[in-house]
Amino acid sequence: MSESSSLADRFEAERPGLRAVAYRMLGSLAEAEDAVQEAWLRLSRTDVSDVRNPGAWLTTVVGRICLDMLRSRTSRREDPLPGQDGSVRLPDPVVTAPARVDPEREVLIADEVGIALMIVLQALSPDERLAFVLHDMFDVPFDNIAPILGRTTVSTRQLASRARRRVQGAAPAADTDNARKRDVVDAFLTASRGGDFEALLAVLHPDVVARSDGGTLVPSILRHGAGDVASQAITFARFAANAHLVLVNGTPGVVSFAEDRRPLSVMSFTIHDGRITALDILTDPDRLTTLNLPN
Repeated sequence: MSESSSLADRFEAERPGLRAVAYRMLGSLAEAEDAVQEAWLRLSRTDVSDVRNPGAWLTTVVGRICLDMLRSRTSRREDPLPGQDGSVRLPDPVVTAPARVDPEREVLIADEVGIALMIVLQALSPDERLAFVLHDMFDVPFDNIAPILGRTTVSTRQLASRARRRVQGAAPAADTDNARKRDVVDAFLTASRGGDFEALLAVLHPDVVARSDGGTLVPSILRHGAGDVASQAITFARFAANAHLVLVNGTPGVVSFAEDRRPLSVMSFTIHDGRITALDILTDPDRLTTLNLPN
């Protein structure tokens, strides 16, 4: 086997984990793939004969690439934290059929990286995000993260600690039993289809927050309270000819289609104590067509 083939094989073995790092950093599946490809280009142009741990080296390279990409985002505003006003941009959801096992996608969303957590990550500064993602999610030592940020190890540790407090303060608590969550989502779907306002109120937390990202052509929507969210759910259900349960970032969600099979939305749910506390809806037609949604 040639040296180049061996290098390519080693990179392919690391690719799923690198995509997972990039996805958490960027919140975009396409940009995550771009970052991983850039890491391959850098690897192919670098003498790594003295690198003891190629996986760790590549993780820091991807982290550096993602940090540069985040810092260069000037035309795209990041999401507000839950409860704040402003435009809404949701991270790309990872959508799979409930019965289908996709090992690469399982790696991508391991450790219960749901949409709600991804939204909070997007509210961090690029430096905070890098420190938190690499250290808290991928166990990269602070000594390895500090040079990427141009900071001391102590400063990097403090940065991650601040990010951790923000994540813990903003990420909503959620149930972990997927079977129970599936029942709640199914009840929401049934009530929406049937226009049953009272049944929707029963499954929605009184302070539920619903965020809808329609992209550049459709206005974003941010709604608060069970009554407002229930009314919107009933209205939207009238336009969806087909809606069914899927897994969104590994947890029960809903994908909806029009009569012509055009995707209308992907819904992600945060559920606590059997009631929906947050509903995040991607309706951006351009992004929906890139997700390879199960139907």
